Amino acid sequence: MRKIREVLRLKFDCGLSVRKISRSLGIGHSSAGDYLCRFAASGLAWPCSLSDSELEQQLFPLAPAVPSEQRPLPDWSWVHAELRRPGVTLALLWQEYRLSQPQGFQYSWFCEHYRAWQGKLDVVMRQEHRVGEKLFVDYAGQTVPVMGTTTRCRTNW
Repeated sequence: MRKIREVLRLKFDCGLSVRKISRSLGIGHSSAGDYLCRFAASGLAWPCSLSDSELEQQLFPLAPAVPSEQRPLPDWSWVHAELRRPGVTLALLWQEYRLSQPQGFQYSWFCEHYRAWQGKLDVVMRQEHRVGEKLFVDYAGQTVPVMGTTTRCRTNW
């Protein structure tokens, strides 16, 4: 709080820029700018006669805690289906979840519980078919052309 008060004093009493304030106090200019933005958003006027704890409560209000039971759970089957798409990661899905549910869980909880849910899935694929009725092709994806050195022929493996 002492540094925050000093940032406010240097800005309002001395009229220094954010970069000069950060240089003189040895803090990052983004931190100094954040303190000034928080002060402006709080609606307080300088000089501030609040105590350190009151000023801290005004600048850094605590978000209301939501119990775990009231937080919305993600649809794990949808998450599992989306992960099959190319370029989709758990981090992207968690960001979408947090955009739709701001009071939702954090990333570490999201990943941990998804992996726990995924561990309960049955990974056995049972197929019933009559002999000669279906044809199964094992497709391995894109192939690499291989050139023979002695035969000068091209073969895909």
